[in-house]
Amino acid sequence: MARGKIVIRRIEKMSSRQVTFSKRRHGLMKKAHELAILCDVQVGVIVFSSTGHLYEYASSTTTTTMGMPSIIHKYQSAQENHQLLNPVSQIMEANGGEIIKPRSQRLVFIGKSTREELTLY
Repeated sequence: MARGKIVIRRIEKMSSRQVTFSKRRHGLMKKAHELAILCDVQVGVIVFSSTGHLYEYASSTTTTTMGMPSIIHKYQSAQENHQLLNPVSQIMEANGGEIIKPRSQRLVFIGKSTREELTLY
């Protein structure tokens, strides 16, 4: 038996919202940890709750200890050099459009003036 789809909107009941936040935050951190281990990548996740509490996860490798400050520094360096980590994001930023209709190994990009097809790597 499959679960029904939920509508993504703000949860009005405060206690339900807090429970959902806690469970989804835990799931997000778990996925970040799995991504870091399986793909041997550096991952940093920062979450601020509605009450202002900070929750963070920073991956570390076995050869060096990488923490959140080094991940943020690496991100800022990439931003300063205009070297976005995702080429699709770079194209979207440059053209001010959006990506629609994923098709097997292609994405259709709707830009300001043209319709382009991007190949996934």
